[in-house]
Amino acid sequence: MQIGIIGAGNIGGNLTRRLTALGHDVSVANSRGPHTLMALAEETGATPVTVEEAPRGAEIVVITIPLKAVPDLPSGLLDEAADGVAVIDTGNYYPRERDGRIAAIEDDGLTESRWTERQIGHPVVKAFNGTYAQDILERPLPPGDPDRMALPVAGDDEPAKRKVRDLIDALGFDTVDAGGIDDSWRQQPDTPVYGLRGGTEVVTKALSAASPERTPGFSG
Repeated sequence: MQIGIIGAGNIGGNLTRRLTALGHDVSVANSRGPHTLMALAEETGATPVTVEEAPRGAEIVVITIPLKAVPDLPSGLLDEAADGVAVIDTGNYYPRERDGRIAAIEDDGLTESRWTERQIGHPVVKAFNGTYAQDILERPLPPGDPDRMALPVAGDDEPAKRKVRDLIDALGFDTVDAGGIDDSWRQQPDTPVYGLRGGTEVVTKALSAASPERTPGFSG
């Protein structure tokens, strides 16, 4: 597949490494420009591009940037993506540490990914937001292995969600359907599943145990 990755931090960089190793055609971008991505490109064979170029022709686009930077993404970002493009949102809201207070999340009760959808004008699939970046490199296992980790995946677009779940399976992880984007609070920071390393049964139980109340440490 052709895959565009916007954000080359820990998650974006390691997804670039794994997805190129699986044979996908990966374009990767960050806010500082393609010239800052030459080392990653040389290591992986990915193509360094601008943010505007990353989604062009892509069947999957990964947005893995700080939440506060989402409104600064170019208008019409996905206009030249492939039909039926699936957009993966790995983002988390850290109001005290990084993002500042976002009223639509705090006051209107939007989930972080619903807010992101509204900023970019396209449905998203929430995945990898509670995954340790190093686990993407070090913990993939074949299907059926009893130690295989499972990742929660939320989204309203069922074909896009299936595409993302299939990609995660190819990366070496099981998935658990965490519901729609309005249910994605179950995998936001400081929930039982956030950062959890467990199989499908453990992850399913953790999602069920989540509370919709935002904890003080993750409120602005």
